[in-house]
Amino acid sequence: MRAGRIVLGVGLLLAVGGAAGLAAYGWRPAIDPIDPPTAASFDPALMRQGAELASVGNCGTCHTAPGGRPFAGGLALPTPFGTIYTTNITPDPETGIGRWSEAAFQRAMREGVDRAGRNLYPAFPYDHFTLVTDADNKALYAFLMTRQPVPARAPDNDLPFPLNQRFVLAGWKLLFLREGPYAPDPAHDAAWNRGAYLAEGLAHCGACHTPRNLLGAEETGRRFAGGDAEGWHAVPIGSGSPAPVPWTADSLYQYLRDGWHGQHGTAQGPMGPVADSLAGIPEADVRAIAGYVASVMGQPDADARKRGDALVAATANPAGPGTRPQSAGSQTIAPAATAPDPGAAIYAATCAACHESGRPSPFGGLDLRLSSAISGDSPANLIRIIRQGVPAQAGARAPIMPGFAASLSDRQLAALSGYLRGRFADKPAWSGLDAAIRATRDSEVAASAASH
Repeated sequence: MRAGRIVLGVGLLLAVGGAAGLAAYGWRPAIDPIDPPTAASFDPALMRQGAELASVGNCGTCHTAPGGRPFAGGLALPTPFGTIYTTNITPDPETGIGRWSEAAFQRAMREGVDRAGRNLYPAFPYDHFTLVTDADNKALYAFLMTRQPVPARAPDNDLPFPLNQRFVLAGWKLLFLREGPYAPDPAHDAAWNRGAYLAEGLAHCGACHTPRNLLGAEETGRRFAGGDAEGWHAVPIGSGSPAPVPWTADSLYQYLRDGWHGQHGTAQGPMGPVADSLAGIPEADVRAIAGYVASVMGQPDADARKRGDALVAATANPAGPGTRPQSAGSQTIAPAATAPDPGAAIYAATCAACHESGRPSPFGGLDLRLSSAISGDSPANLIRIIRQGVPAQAGARAPIMPGFAASLSDRQLAALSGYLRGRFADKPAWSGLDAAIRATRDSEVAASAASH
């Protein structure tokens, strides 16, 4: 069904792009190359500002392949349409952006067109970056043009015809690109507008946390309603958040700043590098992003607040392994099974010692009644966390957890996941759990192959 919708969507894109594409090439000419500027030609303060902005945009993560040099590109980005490889954005004159003028860089950010006049694939999220101001683009340009040049050419994208023909992107832009820059909302204060500017622009939160249509564009009417990224489910960060304890601006700030929060768990998957990047930017900017996202989520209703408060109280004073209170407010926690249950046995052997230790995060496992991975609509994140674990971060005071990919079969993983859902979430059982486990395993294999 999904494949049929994609084919239909590509047909629509071709119809629009066929008409718009030829015209697009006519008014998007190449911009003349320049001699690579010297580092001394840039103001050091501007370079420092650009470094902070690059961290907000998480540029280094996307433009660095595993084991590769920073910003030299080559990272494989899987999409429903094929694999796209990120480009070299070091100032190498032959394979990077060394011969790009500032005007060429501005155009790529604002319009999604490279120096040679080619339309860029929206895996580079210029539908968000278009909101960035000229002044901030100038700072980003100064930072990138003073990195170490690295000669490295990205592999060719693995896309089927006709998506490997860039003229179809003209149709995509005609339908979905609304050029910026960001216009402040006079109904809100400066901090809210700063948060909106960063979250909607460089941080491109919606690129992961918003569902996409059959043409791969964000569904504007469902902003922050949850999406998918690299095999992980980017949970809703709007009113549909599955967090058992409602988020606040303060808890969002700590989560974004430190990569974990005691009542919400750790930032994993694509969110992990985001938190790592945000750790190096000014505190005021992280607070602004957190405040904006909290405002989008809105205030929880009285029932949600009551359930959250009761859950926080219950989990703050656990009675010890296996003897916890069996309810928190109106949220009932099923007791451990008395009949033989393979999921319960696996939990007791592999999980309970940490997750029922009573030690607070990060030294003890998260109380699983607080887990969004268990209470969410999709089992994808729980499956990946169990398989991959939570790796230790050098020098960081953060939670860790071993991965069980090598020790649990698919059947055991399904039994454990189903048990965790039934015991720790006041939600119905997941449907399609076996299929989700197979899809996770397949995506891990594909990602590993694409990176080699």
